[in-house]
Amino acid sequence: MPVRTPDPDPNENDDEGTPRDPLGGIGASFGSSGHPLGDGSFGSPTPGSASNPGWLSDIELAEARRRLPMLYVEALPVRTDGLGTVTQVGILLRATPVGEMTRTLVSGRIRYGETIRDALFRHLENDLGPMAFPLLPPQPLPFTVAEYFPIPGVSAFHDDRQHAVSLAFVVPVTGTCEPRQDALEVTWLTPEEAASDALSAEMEGGRGTLIRLALASVGALR
Repeated sequence: MPVRTPDPDPNENDDEGTPRDPLGGIGASFGSSGHPLGDGSFGSPTPGSASNPGWLSDIELAEARRRLPMLYVEALPVRTDGLGTVTQVGILLRATPVGEMTRTLVSGRIRYGETIRDALFRHLENDLGPMAFPLLPPQPLPFTVAEYFPIPGVSAFHDDRQHAVSLAFVVPVTGTCEPRQDALEVTWLTPEEAASDALSAEMEGGRGTLIRLALASVGALR
């Protein structure tokens, strides 16, 4: 089964229907390639997104993925006790485009002009709901950098669509998590359950390894 870096923006729109996950740095001079502005061709934004110069059409995104590494953030939501010890780990359940169920993490691309902190907060809110209340420091530091390659075996992580570089974080959440977008549910597991081989077999793209690295970084892996 092909495994992919999850992109929790299947329709690329927010709840109000406006585009919410632009990817910048490619074709910055929109409309300068001889095509009418907004016709959806490469170098021209799709109708409805002409006001956002960082937006890529589906064609542009596919071309960018073929030529450049994509930059992502990934987050492992956790609950902690009063001493800061991780007591629970949140794992998302998603349905693939072919109807298969898979376990994964909060994940998504960083927008053009967006800080890493803002990208983390946006994707946590998109997947866990606005009442999750993630605790993010002013300058989050990743516990590791995961490299996803379209060719299996290059690294521990695999994404058949693209070469992706992901900054991975452990993020405590204090509120109520109500999954949205394409996340069907969030399952809270103990650190031991999250590090098990059984869960790793259900994770896509090698994310079982990423979870173990995350738990080790906070001293929760025994």
